[in-house]
Amino acid sequence: MISVVIPLLNESVLVGRLLKEVSKNLRVTGEAFEMVCVDDGSTDDTVEKLLQFKKENPELKVVSLSRNFGLQPALTAGLDYAKGDFVVIMDGDFQDPPELIPQLFAKMKETNADVVSAVRSERNEKYSKRFYINLFHKVFKNVSEGNQLEQTGNFGILSRKAVNAILKFSEHNRYYPGIRNFIGFKHEFIVYDRPDRLEGDAKMGTRKLFSLAADAIYSFSKWPIKLCLYLGLLGVVVFLAAIVYTLVSKFTGLAPFGWSSTFLAISFFGSVQLTFLGLIGEYIYRIYKEVQKRPIYLVKEIYE
Repeated sequence: MISVVIPLLNESVLVGRLLKEVSKNLRVTGEAFEMVCVDDGSTDDTVEKLLQFKKENPELKVVSLSRNFGLQPALTAGLDYAKGDFVVIMDGDFQDPPELIPQLFAKMKETNADVVSAVRSERNEKYSKRFYINLFHKVFKNVSEGNQLEQTGNFGILSRKAVNAILKFSEHNRYYPGIRNFIGFKHEFIVYDRPDRLEGDAKMGTRKLFSLAADAIYSFSKWPIKLCLYLGLLGVVVFLAAIVYTLVSKFTGLAPFGWSSTFLAISFFGSVQLTFLGLIGEYIYRIYKEVQKRPIYLVKEIYE
């Protein structure tokens, strides 16, 4: 059986058409299937639209969360409740084309892979959003541990073995594409052009994108701490150079600069220390969130 996990937040405008397209393309595979829609605390009539669709499509399962927990917890809930031997994960904004589902499944069967990711060759979105996302993927690929695929999001298909491996992760601050690459197993990909959103408003604004990027880098890279080390070493070098300059100036009769040199030195070291404290604070906050061991999500109702 194939399960399709779709997290949704205020998508009543397009959810009916999306599910029709997903259902149609799942039937092309010739396999039994289910659609697991996770409502992430929608404030519109998304749940009502889902239940209306479910009346004629019993293969739909609706998991309604008690409030808005965010995209990554909603994906986790979907994986928890998906029962298929193969699990497709896709966004609920119609930017992950449903017609690629048979292609993902065929690629997995053909290559005997456990993970098949959809890699974006082109992004037909606003320039500013494309710029930030492309910059993140470049930085993340170069600073993260492991072999990270560029231009991949949530869209892809997993074997049951891969799903079970991902469900063993218990961290609160999670980045699904990073976890998907971290588990290993045989990983293949297909390439597609990602369309722009046709209806509704984007749920991942700039602030949320930056927050997700920070979670990804802090979770899968040691470069933030390394950067602190390198800046600290640079500060030591500058400090030693200042000592040498002061001694040479004294013995040669050249007086060192007055308040300006002192002000610059204090500003430099003060800014470095504040940067370190802010970075350490980010790690402490994340450690604190993990130590609390709060549930990643809470379910209000399940319709199946």
